[in-house]
Amino acid sequence: MTMSIIFKRRTPNRILASSDPAKVWDDWRGKDECWLFAAAHDDDVVCGAGLTFLAGLRNGVRTHAVIASNGRMGYCTPEQRSTIAKVRVEETRQSFERLGLPRENLHQFNYDDGSLFQETGRRFASESNDNRNAIEGGCGLQNSLTWVLRKVRPTRVFLPNRTDLHPDHRAVHQDLIISIFHAQGEIWPELGLPIAEIPKLYEYATYSDFVTPPTMQVRVPEELVKLRLEAVALYRSQLQIELLVESLRKAGNGEYLLEMQFDLLQPGKYDSLFDAVT
Repeated sequence: MTMSIIFKRRTPNRILASSDPAKVWDDWRGKDECWLFAAAHDDDVVCGAGLTFLAGLRNGVRTHAVIASNGRMGYCTPEQRSTIAKVRVEETRQSFERLGLPRENLHQFNYDDGSLFQETGRRFASESNDNRNAIEGGCGLQNSLTWVLRKVRPTRVFLPNRTDLHPDHRAVHQDLIISIFHAQGEIWPELGLPIAEIPKLYEYATYSDFVTPPTMQVRVPEELVKLRLEAVALYRSQLQIELLVESLRKAGNGEYLLEMQFDLLQPGKYDSLFDAVT
């Protein structure tokens, strides 16, 4: 008997478990579900959240991926140094195509790998001389991510772990959160209409553990584990890829997520801490 995709979610009182996502995922929207997976690097999604990605697609979820960097620092031989960025763009397309993502739902930007903290914020492209990532005259991660959020209008966003070892991952996490704030407001109208609501947020882990224990688990049948490994292996330019494939193979058919709250300051919630003791 073929195993079903099983979703589990820890709540304060119990663990929810079902093959029906509507019984596990908070505020499930059915046919209106739209997932956006955000990553610093081309292989982050398939390595850190590939099983969740496939589980969503198999459940009919409209799915998008946004990749911030161009992979130009991923060369493993001197000969690759001048060609690696172009190679990795194509490898990314092949890998996401193998996962089953429509090509038009893959959003690739051209920020330099290894220096995403230098690309945080938003500025006018004419002032920065960076026209590679210009959208409506602006550039910077907040410009790009705000535009993607308003274009895709996701119900759920999956983003890198906030404490990840790689600075690029933390940069994307940081600027994605503030871009959600921008995207739901009236600022920068040239980047699209404001999103109607704040999407649900989920951190996935690549290099480092979660800041607190994960709250969600996704388990998939072996066929999806195999599909993920095939998609990872398509990054052939990464000469150490076999080590990563072996690591993911040992990890098995389970994957974990940490739900994240989008909290804005509400000073009143601290009032009770300073009430006079009577």
